[in-house]
Amino acid sequence: MSARVVDELAGRTVSVRVPATSANLGPGFDTLGLALSLYDELTVTVLDRPGVTVEVHGVGEGEVPTDESNLVAHSIAHVFEHYGIALPGLHLVAHNVIPHGRGLGSSGAAIVSGVMAAKGLLEGVVELDSEQLLARATALEGHPDNVAPALFGGLTIAWVTPSGPQHKKLMVHRGVSPLVFVPEHTMSTALARSLQPESVPHADAIFNVSRSALLVAALVQSPELLLAATEDRLHQNYRASAMPETFRLVTLLREEGYAAVVSGAGPSILVLGSDPVQRLSAARLIEQRSDTPWQALMLAVDFKGATVLTHPVQTPPSL
Repeated sequence: MSARVVDELAGRTVSVRVPATSANLGPGFDTLGLALSLYDELTVTVLDRPGVTVEVHGVGEGEVPTDESNLVAHSIAHVFEHYGIALPGLHLVAHNVIPHGRGLGSSGAAIVSGVMAAKGLLEGVVELDSEQLLARATALEGHPDNVAPALFGGLTIAWVTPSGPQHKKLMVHRGVSPLVFVPEHTMSTALARSLQPESVPHADAIFNVSRSALLVAALVQSPELLLAATEDRLHQNYRASAMPETFRLVTLLREEGYAAVVSGAGPSILVLGSDPVQRLSAARLIEQRSDTPWQALMLAVDFKGATVLTHPVQTPPSL
C-alpha cells in the first residue's frame, strides 16, 4: 500500500501559511495562546527521487538545517510515519518571517507548517481532522499552547486529557490591539522552563486561576480589564534573572497602565492594548526608555490559523 501511495503523490505541491503565536499571555501558563498576524510560508513539492532538500529564505537562512533534520521536514516525516506511509522525496521552500528564539512560537509554527503540509500532501489518502492535527503537532512540540493557536487562529484554550490534547477557539474582541516588542537577543525555552520551581504557594495558584478566568473575559468581551487580567505569579517572576531588560520594561509598561507580559518564554514583550491608540503610546514609551534596541510590531489577531493549498499535479521535478 505504501509504495502505491507514494506513486499517487508524485508531482503534488502544497503551500502552507502559519501565524506566529504568543503563549501564556501572563497568567495562562501552558494553557492560553493567541495567533498573531505574522506569517511563515512554505511550499512543498514531491520529487521523483528519494531524499529531502530544504531552501530557507529570511529568518534562519544559513542557520537551520537544510536536510531531513530540518524541523519542518521532520514534522512532515512524523505524520507520514504515524500513518504508516513511506515518505516520498520532497523539496521544501521556506519563507520565514517569525523571529527565532524570541517567544513568538517559531518552533510551533515550524511544526504546524510540517503537519499542515503533510495534511495537504495526503489529501485523498488520509484525511486529518482538527483533533488529529493537534495530536500530531502536540506530540512533536510537547505541549499544545503554541500549536493550538497556530493551527486554529484566534484565542485558544488548550488542555490535555487521557485521550489526547484538546482545544477551544474563541474570537477576540475587536478592540484588542496586540503590540510586540522584539529584541535582538534570544532566549532558550529550555532555560526559561528550567527556572520554574516544582511547586508554588497555594495563594499564588489561586491568584493565577482568578486572573486566567478574568483574562478570557477581558479578551473576549471586556478589554478594559486587560491590565488586571494579565497579572501573573506562576512563571514570569522566576524568569526575571534571565531576561533583566525584558522584565524592566514589562514593569515600566505595567506601571504606566499597559497590559504588558512576557511573550511565551521571552524575551519578546506582548502588550495587549485595549485600542490602537494605546499601543502607539506604548511604542513611544519603549522607544524613549529602553536601553537596547527593540523592534515594535503592530499586529492584529489572526482568526484563520494555518492554511494549506493543494496545487494541481504536475510532472515531478528531479532537483
